Amino acid sequence: MQVVKNEPLNEWTRTVIKKMPHLTKSQAVVLAMWSFGIVMTQSCGLTTVSVFLATLLGKKENTVRQQLREWYRDGKDKKGDGRASLDVSACFSPLLSWILSLWPVDEKRLVLAADASTLSTRFTVLAISVVYRGVGIPVAWKIVTATEPGSWKPHWVELFDQIKNGVPSDWFVIVATDRGLYADWLYHQIKSVGWHPFMRINQQGLFQHHQQKEWCLLNSLVPKVGDAWNGLVSCFKTNSIQCTLLARWDEGYTAFKGRCLKIRH
Repeated sequence: MQVVKNEPLNEWTRTVIKKMPHLTKSQAVVLAMWSFGIVMTQSCGLTTVSVFLATLLGKKENTVRQQLREWYRDGKDKKGDGRASLDVSACFSPLLSWILSLWPVDEKRLVLAADASTLSTRFTVLAISVVYRGVGIPVAWKIVTATEPGSWKPHWVELFDQIKNGVPSDWFVIVATDRGLYADWLYHQIKSVGWHPFMRINQQGLFQHHQQKEWCLLNSLVPKVGDAWNGLVSCFKTNSIQCTLLARWDEGYTAFKGRCLKIRH
């Protein structure tokens, strides 16, 4: 397959080939076509992108459509011999490295957000995203059936293992999670990668001040609007972790919604 002749797309194709060196040339070329078409049309629909690229490249729409479709099909569903499936997870670490290559040279700090989003009762997307100027850029994900039994632990462990080499070892990395994702094993998994967990937790449970024996209720912290507190604690009596606990109650919120409790390493 030859690199397309349209100059903007040609330039983008060279970039994708360079930044995704683990892909075959044909895989990188079609990835460039897909991503270029999506950005230019503001649509990820196969028909919309096919029509745009066919017009741009002077090709038949059905030819481009088949090219795009073959790219994401499983190997067994592709036409021809020796067609392999694309391992999307192999792109996670190179994608993260690509994003960080655009960071200012003297900026070696990064915030990642781990999140679970459910689409109706069909799917749940477990994703790790780079947080940049209020936007989350997904760099690793796993899609599971929403009603699938079993723990998400193996999926999260695998996702962090897949991206850990995408960040230089001298970077300071914070991993933020919302309260629904807290688990002691996830806290320790983030630490094992060399990163810093920053996890929102529920108000239920107990904590113990550093070097003290008494256990206190988490919801006893920040008793009134405007209060804020932080300190070293043992958090939770069961599966306790040693961490820094941060709490605050912002104006305009009820006691239940206003208290924000987070733990960090």
